[in-house]
Amino acid sequence: MSQPQGFQDKVAFIWKVADKLRGSFKPHEYGSTMLPLLVLRRLDAVLEPTKVQVMRQVSMFGDKKLGPGEDFVLRGIAGVPFYNTSPLTFATLLADDKNVAENLHAYVGGLSPAAFEIIERYDFTGKVARMDAAGILYGVLSDFADLKVSPSVVSNEDMGLIFEELLRKFSEMSNETAGEHYTPREVIRLVVDLLLSGQSADALEGATMPVRTVYDPAAGTGGMLTAAMDRIRTLNDTAKVQVFGQELNPETWAIARSDLLIQNVGADNMAFGNSLTQDAYPNTKFDYMLANPPYGVDWKSYAAPITAEATSLGFSGRFGAGLPRISDGSFLFLQHMLSKMKSGSRVGVVLSGSPLFSGAAGSGESEIRRWIIENDWLEGIVALPDQMFYNTGIFTYVWILTNAKAAHRAGSVALIDGREMFTKMRKSLGDKRKTLTDDSIDQIVRLYDELPDDARVKILPNETFGFQRITVERPLRRRWEVTDEVLTLLPDDARAPFEGTLGTAVDSEAKFTTVLNGMATVANGGLDAKTRRAILKAAAVYDENAAPILKKGAPEPDADLRDFENIPLPAGYIAMTDQQRAKALHETAETHLSDDIHPYVPDAWIDHSKTKIGYELPFTRQFYVYTPPRPVDEIAGEIRELEAQIQDWMKGLGL
Repeated sequence: MSQPQGFQDKVAFIWKVADKLRGSFKPHEYGSTMLPLLVLRRLDAVLEPTKVQVMRQVSMFGDKKLGPGEDFVLRGIAGVPFYNTSPLTFATLLADDKNVAENLHAYVGGLSPAAFEIIERYDFTGKVARMDAAGILYGVLSDFADLKVSPSVVSNEDMGLIFEELLRKFSEMSNETAGEHYTPREVIRLVVDLLLSGQSADALEGATMPVRTVYDPAAGTGGMLTAAMDRIRTLNDTAKVQVFGQELNPETWAIARSDLLIQNVGADNMAFGNSLTQDAYPNTKFDYMLANPPYGVDWKSYAAPITAEATSLGFSGRFGAGLPRISDGSFLFLQHMLSKMKSGSRVGVVLSGSPLFSGAAGSGESEIRRWIIENDWLEGIVALPDQMFYNTGIFTYVWILTNAKAAHRAGSVALIDGREMFTKMRKSLGDKRKTLTDDSIDQIVRLYDELPDDARVKILPNETFGFQRITVERPLRRRWEVTDEVLTLLPDDARAPFEGTLGTAVDSEAKFTTVLNGMATVANGGLDAKTRRAILKAAAVYDENAAPILKKGAPEPDADLRDFENIPLPAGYIAMTDQQRAKALHETAETHLSDDIHPYVPDAWIDHSKTKIGYELPFTRQFYVYTPPRPVDEIAGEIRELEAQIQDWMKGLGL
């Protein structure tokens, strides 16, 4: 096969190689077979310049078992934190076409432990055996040997793009969710630039050899970590950046780990596993945290340890604020990240629209929002265009959080509307039809950083997003009447004597009980307690003119007339003491009752014992601009013009 040159050409080249698997592998297995070969080829290309020197040193060690000292020496010679003690390369292992499988196993077995672990995650041995049995192993390896992917030809960033595009294509073949694997690079750049904006960037630029830690608990292929690392180094080339991540998917973990390994930036810090249930860094705090956790993913299968932690540890653990609905674990990731803040930390996370408003007052989601906003951690939210991701066309939002807001941002949240700041792609990639140009990213970051007087910018006090959900009660008013339902509930022998009383009503349950006793006397065997209760319930009919039913001197509430209303929190609520809050909530609710409810429902009252505090972030509502309907005359004129046009067409047809 001819050698590809560009990024898309390399993707197409590997895609064509994958076609050789047809008939021997199922489509959903293509990715887990091709990707480790690409990782191997990349590692081989990175090691090629020092291969001779490494093998010379290996021969000097002889049969000696390699220990930490020898490992240190070989890594130093290789110039990267991995090496291969096998004399074979991708090209030379093909020299013996009869033993290519054995040669490949020997080549993989010669990898240093850090590199070998990456390939092992793919269950590579079994796939090699299947390709060998199918007679396609030599051809596949031969094609990969021709693939030029050395760092001088393909940068680390471009290599990441190749991996991610292949992931997307292979995921589409197997009906998997590509968006769970990685994030479009322009979205990553925006998140990183927002995270490193304002005083955070100023502090970084002015520091001498600063050390910064970056963490992604849903690392995917590691794109966010490497982008953040590069941006920090751009702001301060003396900075020492330590990256940490965790990833659940073995294939994407292997890609992320190999990328960090090749760059020599702490591959050991790319942990494997579920960060929510197997936190690899339980006692570590980070300077910067960023993530694009999966949207709307059910967490029922691993809910037990999370629920146990929330119950037993409360705020001493990660999930003290509350647990979201079982169908979406996004807020679990956000709480997990916030638990790892040190003084001055900044967090950037991409979420769907659901975490903005899902969950009523008192629900897990609302309590999590309340915890975040009342602690003044939410610095701002940026709305992205729809159709930005490969597996979904929904609108998404970048949340920026910090425990060290600038003075001019304290007590407020900035909302930036970037939904229209997109460029349409000439060719869609899955559901992705829009992109952000560098100019658009720079403009969004400027709006976020400078907060100018612009229709796309809103700066709102924290209390704006809170409300109290009040319960409005009305008195129970009833008359007791012989209805068709009452007669139906009577035994046959008691029904006929009372049919003539249909519609007869009394004004109290006690009086109707007398009627009921008469019914019981007529019925053969009387009426059992269950039937009596059913008849009393059926006889009770709402009557707005009836007197309220009292219980211990107070009107009983009518559950059928009960209503709920959300009213804004009092100004300054968050800064108040608990006692001040209770007083202010009561006064605000009673004012609302007097001014807005009593003019229409004079007998209503508020049951303050049922009041709940809620928080939501209705982003769309904040940017809604009313468009008045067009004048009727204008619409009628257009209709007449269309009718005239249709008549002319019909005349032209001779109709």
